[in-house]
Amino acid sequence: MMKLSQISLREIELLLLRPFETSFGREQRRRALIISVEAEGLRGWGECVAGSDPWYSYETTRTAWHIIADYLIPALQGVSLEHPDEAWARWRRVRGHPMAKAGLEQALWDLYAKSHRISLSQALGGDKTQVESGISIGIQSDIPTTLKLIERSLSQGYRRIKLKIRPGWDIQLLEAVRADFSKIRLTADANAAYTLADAARLEELDRFDLLMLEQPLGYDDLLDHADLQRRLKTPICLDESIKGPADARRALELGSCRIINIKSGRVGGLSQAKAIHDLCRAQNIPVWCGGMLETGIGRAHNLALASLPGFSLPNDISASARYYSPELELVEPRFELNANGTISLPDGLGLGVRVLEERLERATLKRQDWQL
Repeated sequence: MMKLSQISLREIELLLLRPFETSFGREQRRRALIISVEAEGLRGWGECVAGSDPWYSYETTRTAWHIIADYLIPALQGVSLEHPDEAWARWRRVRGHPMAKAGLEQALWDLYAKSHRISLSQALGGDKTQVESGISIGIQSDIPTTLKLIERSLSQGYRRIKLKIRPGWDIQLLEAVRADFSKIRLTADANAAYTLADAARLEELDRFDLLMLEQPLGYDDLLDHADLQRRLKTPICLDESIKGPADARRALELGSCRIINIKSGRVGGLSQAKAIHDLCRAQNIPVWCGGMLETGIGRAHNLALASLPGFSLPNDISASARYYSPELELVEPRFELNANGTISLPDGLGLGVRVLEERLERATLKRQDWQL
């Protein structure tokens, strides 16, 4: 039983090593919410991945702060928990806001694992000590720059290359990539940049032997994706459309996709992510863990999630050096890419990493504490 004593909420900002561009925008600075929960001398850490603007999701750092501070934390006042799943019952009246819930729930999972003196991976039921790592390459200024980034990423050992695409930055790009890299595992991610009217253009992508085409159509669509999947040989992978286990079940029943990208932040936390994993594993649907430009705290959570047995495809979990300079890293040890293209799970309790609180303090824009 965990008797919660204190919760801290911070908004932080970190500078990315280089801008990251997708079909819905360009990001140079990353804002995130970092949550810590204390009980009986232990502290658990979580990260809310909502962005500054409502492009990927309706949630933002501002809305997530409001929901966490005014609803989710008060619902835990005076509470003792045996398991993180119990928090969901207390948050049932709060409709939506999965990223806000996920950030706080992650901290509870870390605390739970530490209280049981096991790793977060073990607490979730993971069976891996290393997870396959892929890399996501944003939209670049030109194709030659993209080709150089692919070559560099492959030389570093990444097992799968994902390219962000949008109308006008798709077929010509993929033709050039396949001309230079004919055998690599390659994925295209549209971040909902197309409509069903683009079906004929998307059918042309079948000739590039893609591992998957990620989220080509609307961010909340399942029906049009089912129509498009019937026309394509390439497996569709859904990301933004899967906001929880119910969406995953509907997508599989409709035939909207053949692969699912599981992000704990997008679906409401680790418990919900595990439920989607279990559903997909029972139906032999491959899953993998997507990324949201997380700090080392969120990256550690992603590694633990990706250690579950159903995560059979390379994950968007890159080395720490991929997005942030060493002096900005918030945890130690840092995450390094192994020679075989994997990243090792840390072997400590809970997340297995130590949060560098002095660096966290320097990155903090605002903070609020609650004594429970």
